[in-house]
Amino acid sequence: MSDRRSKLVVIALGGNAIISSGQRGTIAEQFENSRKSLDGVVKCIQNGYDVVLTHGNGPQVGDALIRAEMASNVVPVNPLGVCVAETEGTMGYMLQQTLMNALKVAKQDNPVVALITQVLVDPDDSAFDEPTKPIGPNYVEWEAIKFRNERGWKMSENSHGKYRRVVASPVPLEIIDADVIKHLVDIGMVVIAAGGGG
Repeated sequence: MSDRRSKLVVIALGGNAIISSGQRGTIAEQFENSRKSLDGVVKCIQNGYDVVLTHGNGPQVGDALIRAEMASNVVPVNPLGVCVAETEGTMGYMLQQTLMNALKVAKQDNPVVALITQVLVDPDDSAFDEPTKPIGPNYVEWEAIKFRNERGWKMSENSHGKYRRVVASPVPLEIIDADVIKHLVDIGMVVIAAGGGG
């Protein structure tokens, strides 16, 4: 391993860190929460670490699917994988912009790039038959029953007595873009990658 990568850190932000409890999840709220969540990332960079930043997207991809399904009588519905890429793009843009601004304030000139990342999974992974990843907002029981019956959603009760839609989260076998991420880190970029699992 080169000296450069001996100081590599991977930092993961949960999708719920970008939308706080009780918030609607407006883009203004998400930008503000992003700004607040990046202090530790900036400190790592100031201390000479190379950083790969990844993020969850449960609330955001749930919202993307709801928007797509509500507009289904006007435009075709994108499948989950495309909605994940959509949130990787929007959240990557948001994190890239807020991190670049925070680094400028900290007098750091590290370039930042957001990469839409592809991940290889086994098409026979049991997660496709037994989805467990919660996405989107919380619902009360009658709403969960309604969405299960009317939309065919898989729903799961959480520890707060609320229900969320659950989707497949298969085990990643390979990050297709791993060499690209490595190259970007090696040339000094701060990389935002594999958002929402890629």
